[in-house]
Amino acid sequence: MDLPIYRFRPRKGPEWGSGGIFGLKFHMNVLYFTLSFDAEAYFISKEGFKVYNFDLLGPEPRSGGDTYNAVEAVDNKIYFGGWINCPAKYEALNGYGRIDFTNKYSHIHSYDVHEGRVDLLWKDTAGLKNEWVGEVSSLAFDPLNVRLLISRADGSRSLGVYSLDMKNYRTDLLSNKPSMKGAVIGDMACFDISVGINGIYGIQCLDLVKGDWRYIELSNDLKDVSVDGEGTSRPLQVGSIAAAYGRLFVFVRGGVIIFDPSESGKESLHFIRLYDFSKKDYGPIRTNHVIIGGGIAIPFNSYTHAIMKTSNAELKEIARTLNYVPTTSNILYITPPTVKVLGSFGARVTSIEHVGSKLILGCNTMANLGADDATPYDIGERDLMTLNIDNVLRCSDLPNIIRVSGNIVGNSAWGGIPINNYRKASMYVKATRDNYLKIYDYDLGLPPTLHNTDIVDISIGKNVIDLSDYSNIVSFKFESADPHAQVLISLRS
Repeated sequence: MDLPIYRFRPRKGPEWGSGGIFGLKFHMNVLYFTLSFDAEAYFISKEGFKVYNFDLLGPEPRSGGDTYNAVEAVDNKIYFGGWINCPAKYEALNGYGRIDFTNKYSHIHSYDVHEGRVDLLWKDTAGLKNEWVGEVSSLAFDPLNVRLLISRADGSRSLGVYSLDMKNYRTDLLSNKPSMKGAVIGDMACFDISVGINGIYGIQCLDLVKGDWRYIELSNDLKDVSVDGEGTSRPLQVGSIAAAYGRLFVFVRGGVIIFDPSESGKESLHFIRLYDFSKKDYGPIRTNHVIIGGGIAIPFNSYTHAIMKTSNAELKEIARTLNYVPTTSNILYITPPTVKVLGSFGARVTSIEHVGSKLILGCNTMANLGADDATPYDIGERDLMTLNIDNVLRCSDLPNIIRVSGNIVGNSAWGGIPINNYRKASMYVKATRDNYLKIYDYDLGLPPTLHNTDIVDISIGKNVIDLSDYSNIVSFKFESADPHAQVLISLRS
């Protein structure tokens, strides 16, 4: 489709660095998205575009919008959620920026495609300076009970899984366990159980017929369900949950957790490491997925969170890790047992949607920033990008470079690099000590399989390791930490 507007320069909207384009949804010839932190919702059709500035929530100046892709389409309506500051309050103290949350609202709106009308269905606020109610981070339609199921985990209170009756717009608390994302699979609706935005520790599933809950616990490092047998240092923040192949694909920093509801116990869970860079915040965070040809396409972003201003040594070390960029943002296409890279992009792909023969991406040059990094305007360059799906699916020879520092990965397992669509794959290790490197070769089958585990000698100086004989997904682990080591992986057709 032709886009009458596709580039958004920095504008006033006091928040933490940069938001982006979220919630891309094409429904009944209307393309919707929210521009954060500008607090604007766009509705694009053949006739042009309309902009809703959230005036039904409160007065100007407004900021925020949606930073988790909370959107659903049912019949003639597009339902969209998130959060808005109205009026937004920005404070600059001693060179640091802060946001006052007194006027921060979580919300759900609807857009009537036939009438071109926006309605405010529900709002909630704590009314406190330093606390806010759980943001709406996911909307899933329950067709059996005709309601929206709402995930809320990012906030200080009112967290959990809620429902919104689609007739009288009454909300009910269904589970008090915080959730970032949810999806309907069979006669169940399944959600993560998350500690705010700091990590997943379980899965909760609601029987839509009986109303009963089933809970599955996850270990802190996922080692007990990991295909390569190693843990991940921080299975941080669920980015998206997809229902496909009769399974649930829970995408987290570090890879994907696959849940098979037909199994029980540990047999029902598998963790597949994908683009895991240990301490680095690289992964499918603050984005969504889209189904293409029965497979799952999901961005793994290189620069989702960052810190610019550091007030002490500890924060400076955290900033070095967060700001580190090991490789491009990549869109992965998952068609078990294979995973391949569809394209490489800049800092963030915040939203993705399938429109006919096109793939539309919402992109951004800047990350969300830390608590003291609030800025009086959005500092990112945001744009919409259109790709031909046919070309993207055929493009299996994209070169890729991955650069990793030894102080980022230490002696933790890392990697999870799909190499099946590359003819030449090489690893270069510049080591400052003798070491051993474990290489794990596995696939993303259903269930996934570990094929080989090799141990390679690493000597001081330059080491060249040919990865071309591996045909699936490879992950790595140094026996001993080498903080000054440098690793480069070159993938070419």
